[in-house]
Amino acid sequence: MATLALFVAAFYAPLSVRAQLPQLIPQAVVESAELLLPDAPISQTNDQAPLPATGQAGQPPAPVAPAASSSSSQQGAPASGSAAPQDPAAAAADARKKQHDQAEQQLKAQEKQRLLGVMPQFQVVMNGQAVPLSGGQKWSLALHSPIDPFYIGWAFVVGGGLGEAERSHPGFGWGPSGYFKRVGASYADNVNGALISNALLPQLLHQDPRYFRKGSGSIKGRFIYAALSTVICRSDNGKNEFNTSNVLGDYLAGAVSNLYYPSSDRGVVLTFENGTEVVVFGALGGQILEFGPDLQRLLQRKKKAAAPTAASH
Repeated sequence: MATLALFVAAFYAPLSVRAQLPQLIPQAVVESAELLLPDAPISQTNDQAPLPATGQAGQPPAPVAPAASSSSSQQGAPASGSAAPQDPAAAAADARKKQHDQAEQQLKAQEKQRLLGVMPQFQVVMNGQAVPLSGGQKWSLALHSPIDPFYIGWAFVVGGGLGEAERSHPGFGWGPSGYFKRVGASYADNVNGALISNALLPQLLHQDPRYFRKGSGSIKGRFIYAALSTVICRSDNGKNEFNTSNVLGDYLAGAVSNLYYPSSDRGVVLTFENGTEVVVFGALGGQILEFGPDLQRLLQRKKKAAAPTAASH
């Protein structure tokens, strides 16, 4: 029995000592040990939600506020109500469409322009400013000349009648047959010049086939400006450059005319001479485009001033 009592005492003695450790170890020693121990590592997993705060006994835990979004996600999100940036390709296509529509409106106004109500002024930009034309618009503008009654009548009166009277191109012969051959050749010259110089080459070379009227300044300055228009033009980017479309077009049209003119009026030399002649006459034609509207206004003012006088009599 004595041995059993000693065994029980030895078993329970450590339990009583462990229960009394907090009282036996000073508080300062415990705090010093806590300072020496490292903190527990923080979990790097974002999927774990924060633990809810423990409420008082018998009450549900307080609701947890949602975690604030990261600064990177706040910076990447678009501001409320702001429009998303437009695609560059879509913006460029929209700008081209607006330019095309504006040029179309200007062309419709130019197609109504006539000097003294008769001579077409389709190729004239009256205020000197216009939106560049697309390739299709250049062809549409060029095709207005061949189908216009003025140029058709020009072929019959000047090309056929005057040519017959001046006995030009004798290889065509005389009489009705020669007359209509001259009419056809004159009309073909107009079509060739319009399509080559005002459509084909301007589209390929990105040049504007129209005449940009100066409309102001000294008469000398305007005269020189109009004369140089046959060799200087405006490109589609708005800069002045050599008028290759007009000059080269005149020689190409002369080369094409070898297909329908008499053999006596064909050849390289005649083609070059005819092309140069057209270029020179183009410088004179520019004067009509520049000063024609001024002459028309002058005649209209005189007509209005004479109207009251005639009415009084």
